[in-house]
Amino acid sequence: MKKYEIMFIVKPTNESDEIKKNAEAMKKVITDNKGKVVEFNELGEKKLAYSIKKEISGYYYVMVVEAQNETIKELDRKASINENILRHLIIKLDEE
Repeated sequence: MKKYEIMFIVKPTNESDEIKKNAEAMKKVITDNKGKVVEFNELGEKKLAYSIKKEISGYYYVMVVEAQNETIKELDRKASINENILRHLIIKLDEE
């Protein structure tokens, strides 16, 4: 399994329960596809550098995962179609 760092921004106009539910859904994609969430950090609400989908702030989350390529592709697909995820970024970490 390869190590990845995933950052995503959740739309802040939702209620706090809905924001947490979206973050848990992203974690669930990894665990359901035989991946492992090594680290999960909620960075809180931050102002965006520019508006995205007419939003000026968002809730930032960062997680480090160990997963196969297929799992990461599935997460990328789900994040792309989830209208509550403003942006996401997947970075493959170097092997040590």
